[in-house]
Amino acid sequence: MPPNLQERLFRTQRVQAVVSPKGSGDTPGTNLPAEEWMKEIQRILGQIQGRLSPFLLRFCHWVLLKFLTRIFLRVIVHKGQLEMVHKAGEVADTPMVFLSTHKSHLDGLWLPFLLVSQGVAMPRVAWENKTFTPTYRALLASLGGVFLPQEMGQRWDVGEGALSRAVVASYVEELLLSKQPLLIFLEEVFSGSQQLSSSGRAWMSLVLNAYYTGAVSDVMIVPVGISYERTPNFVHSGKESPTQTLGLWATVWTLCQAACRGQSCVRIDLAQPFSLQEFVTNRCFRQNSSRKPLRELLLPEILGRCPSVLDCEKVECWPTNSQDVMPLTGVEEQVLLDNLSLHTLNAGVSCSAIMAVHILSALLLHMHQEGVFLSRLMQDFVWITDEILMRNYDVGFSGRVRDVLCHSLSLLRDCITLYSLSLGDVLVVPKKTEVAIRELSHHSTALLPIFIQEAIGACSINALLMEVLPYLGSPEQLGSFVLAHEELHNKSVLLVQLLPKDFLLRQPCQSVHYYCQHAVDKLVESGLLVAEEVPSDRFVCDTSQKGFTEKFLWKATEDFVDIDGREEAEKQCFKVSQLESCSNLFVFLCGLLGPPLKTLERATIFLQEQDFPQPESRFVEELQRDLVRLAREDGSFECCNRSLTDTAVRICKELGVFKEVTEGKEPLLHLSEAFTARENQKKLEKFIHQFIY
Repeated sequence: MPPNLQERLFRTQRVQAVVSPKGSGDTPGTNLPAEEWMKEIQRILGQIQGRLSPFLLRFCHWVLLKFLTRIFLRVIVHKGQLEMVHKAGEVADTPMVFLSTHKSHLDGLWLPFLLVSQGVAMPRVAWENKTFTPTYRALLASLGGVFLPQEMGQRWDVGEGALSRAVVASYVEELLLSKQPLLIFLEEVFSGSQQLSSSGRAWMSLVLNAYYTGAVSDVMIVPVGISYERTPNFVHSGKESPTQTLGLWATVWTLCQAACRGQSCVRIDLAQPFSLQEFVTNRCFRQNSSRKPLRELLLPEILGRCPSVLDCEKVECWPTNSQDVMPLTGVEEQVLLDNLSLHTLNAGVSCSAIMAVHILSALLLHMHQEGVFLSRLMQDFVWITDEILMRNYDVGFSGRVRDVLCHSLSLLRDCITLYSLSLGDVLVVPKKTEVAIRELSHHSTALLPIFIQEAIGACSINALLMEVLPYLGSPEQLGSFVLAHEELHNKSVLLVQLLPKDFLLRQPCQSVHYYCQHAVDKLVESGLLVAEEVPSDRFVCDTSQKGFTEKFLWKATEDFVDIDGREEAEKQCFKVSQLESCSNLFVFLCGLLGPPLKTLERATIFLQEQDFPQPESRFVEELQRDLVRLAREDGSFECCNRSLTDTAVRICKELGVFKEVTEGKEPLLHLSEAFTARENQKKLEKFIHQFIY
C-alpha cells in the first residue's frame, strides 16, 4: 500500500463527495475543516486495517507450522493448480482475488501462510463481520486482516456511515491498484448447506465497484475449495451463535483440541482462474426478462387457487442487513454480483475433494442408522465413491478400501460403536447422541452438492407416489406404477423454485426448466427411472392440467431447440426401478435432502403456535430452541442446524408468509393476510411434507 494512503483516500472523488460543504446526493453538507476530516479518515482506516508486524508474521507462521504438523497428517495442494495460479499472478496490472469456501474460523489464519509457502504473494484476508475481542481483532489486523468499518451499519443519509462507506470503497481500490491479493470467504462458516455469506457479498461488491468505476481494468478471480477430513471447530457444528465472540484464547484452545483429537488430512483445491472483464464481456450476468417473486410463483399452487407459473425464474432475495452490504448502482451491477457469487461458489464447491469421512458419515446417517456390517459398509463405500467419480468430482483419499475405512472410522470414533463378531466381521453402529448425529450430519453435507439434482428428482418422485398411495390397495403396488415425464418435471420445478439458488448451486446460466430436465435425465442414467411404453394418452400419474405454457425459458439460451424432441419427451413415462441398488439409491438421495425439508416443515408448524408481530431475531431464536426440543424427542439432531433454521425463515419470507416492517434497529415479522387463516398454514405444511421421504 502507498505510504501516503490517508491523503490519497481523502482526495478520492467518493470521499470528497462526503466532505464537501455542499454535500452530494443523500449526503448532507458539512463545514468541518480538512484536518478534522483527515483525523476521521485515520480513525476509520484504523478500523479497516492495522500496521503489519513482520515479527508477528514470522512468529505466527512458526506457531502454525508446529500446530499443523500435529493436527494434519498431510496438507495436500496440487502442483499443477499452483502453477496455474502463478501464471495468473504474472498478468500485468491485474490483481488477484481468491474467493474461497469456508469450513472453519482457522481457514483465514493458515491458508494465507500456505499460499506464501508455495510462492504466492500473501493475500489480505477479508474477515467476516463477527464479534472479535479487541485483542484478537488487533492481532488479525497485524497479520494482514482487513475489516469493514463499524459505522457501515448506519443509514446512507448519516454522514458518519456515508464517510465509512466511501473510505472502505476507496481503500479497496487502492488495495487492488497495489496488486496485493485479497482473500474473501464466500460461505457462512459451519453452514449445514451452501449458503452465501453476506459479509463475503459485501467485500465482492467493493471489488465490483472498483472495476465498474474504472479503478482497475481487470481482476483475476481464483475460486478456492477447502476439504477437511475433520474440521477444527470452535463449537459443535450447527450450535454456534451468529453473535458469538471469538477471541485469541478460543483459537488457541481450538488448535489444542484439534491436535489431541488425532491427525487427519486437509486438501486445498484451486479452480481455473478467470478474468472478471471476460465474465462481464461474455454477458454471463444477463438477467432473464421473465422473473417474479417466489410468492407469485408458488402461492397459487400451495393454496390451491390455480396452477403455478412454471416457466418463470424467481427473483432471489439474499439475506442482508445494512452492516453487510455495499449497494451497487444499477440493476446490471447487482445482477453481476448475484451471478458472480453463485458462479464462484459453484466453482469452489465443485473443485473441493470429497473425503472418505464424508462418504462414511452420509452412509451411516442416511442408510444405516441402526448399524451395518463392515463388509457391507465397504461395498456401499465403493458404490458411492464410484457414483462421485462418475459425476466428475474428485476424492481426497487413495489406497485399499479396508485401510481407508479403518482410518475414517478412527476419526469418527466419538460417533460410532464397534462390535467384534465371532463370524470375523465387525458391526458398526452410529450413536444416537446429539454430538454424534451433529458431527455425522456436518460431514455428510459435503455430498449434497454432488447429488443435489438427483435428490430433487427423488423427492419429486416421492411426492408423486404419495399423491396416489391413498387410491391404491397397498404400498406394494407402487412398484408397477407409471410416472408421466411432464408431471415429474413439473413437480421438480416446484421444489427447485422453493429452495434458494445458493443452496441448489444452480448456475446463473441454467434456467429452472433446464435444471429440472437435467435432474430427470440423471435419474434415468443412474437406472433409478426406467423408460416405460404406455399407449394411453393419459397416464395413471398424469394429474397435471394441460395448460403448461409453450414458452420455455431454455429457448432464450440461443441453443438449438428440437421442438419435436421436446414434445416426445413430454409424452415419455417411467417406472421406478425395483432393483435393490436402485432402492438404496432412492433412500440415500431422499435422505440427503431430508434435513433442510424437515426443518422447513417444522418451521411452518412452529409459526402456527406463535403470536405476531415479533422481532425476527426473537422468532429465529425461539424456532431454534423448538427444533432442538423436537430433536431431543425423536433424535433428529441433523434438522436443528442454525444455518438450516436461517434458510427456512428466509424461504418463508420469500413465500410471503411474513411481511417485514422495519421499526427501530431490526425488522418486525408480521404474518401476512394469506397465512392468518389456519387452513392456509396447513396447506403450506402439506405442500412441503409431500417431498419428505
